[in-house]
Amino acid sequence: MAWLAAGEGYEIALVEGRVAARSTTGRTAGRQLKTLPKALKDHPEVDRLRRLAEWLDRHEAACAAQVDSWMVSSLPVPTELLARVWPDEAWQSALRDVAVVGDDPDEVGFLRDATASGELKVVNLDGETVRLSPRTVTLPHPVLLPDLDDVRDFAAELGIVQRVEQIHRATWHKPTGIAATATEVRDYAGGSFPTRFSLAARATGLGYRVSGGYATCKVRDSGTGTEAAVWIGEPYYDDETTTGALSWHDEDGRAVRLAEVGPVAWSEGMRMAAALYAGRKIEEGGDA
Repeated sequence: MAWLAAGEGYEIALVEGRVAARSTTGRTAGRQLKTLPKALKDHPEVDRLRRLAEWLDRHEAACAAQVDSWMVSSLPVPTELLARVWPDEAWQSALRDVAVVGDDPDEVGFLRDATASGELKVVNLDGETVRLSPRTVTLPHPVLLPDLDDVRDFAAELGIVQRVEQIHRATWHKPTGIAATATEVRDYAGGSFPTRFSLAARATGLGYRVSGGYATCKVRDSGTGTEAAVWIGEPYYDDETTTGALSWHDEDGRAVRLAEVGPVAWSEGMRMAAALYAGRKIEEGGDA
């Protein structure tokens, strides 16, 4: 970002997300200062840049959240849309190196570029950079990738680091032999927390929605909307609480039998339950 004049003898700019200053006079002219001079702390231009930095942080988080939503919902994304947002650094950071699938469901590639003409450049699993022009692409959830371990190994060879957790996302596969009428999973029930507020705060801090007595996450699985929910206690209960059962509900709020829960909804629900349970209070000498 260009340096802007701010008061006599100083210029300011956003550097790595914070307001930085440099002197324009004397022996230190042109050198970035370690701290913001007191004379600039209340300067209008400094305040403007701080607000811009806050907006950029929110924008970056919103872009990453949208890409994550596309991935967990397996929604087709128009390649034209990717091409239009790609020049934006925040969008590019969220999308770069995300695994995408075009017209051929067996061809997975890591997104490296999106041109103005709507063409995508991806690195396929043979290590070749290829150009794709499908009308839409999907950002597959890792539980849907049949050779996930191979994809992870290849990504490690390429040194791929994803802004949005995808190929290294923790996954759970639904076990066989589930009772036909079962509607709850209690693998991560019983995690103790000092207060209901602390458990709710953990849920929101992890990006989950808290509604009533539940922490929830919504997923679209094979075109069907499903909401996973973990009981975290009554909303106005301030004493010690424990994580409850995990269940899934359809778009009308009806409980979904475990046998009918899709693979993405199952994995994401278990991921949420495990993440909440991981923050439980551990008694000294108890199990970790």
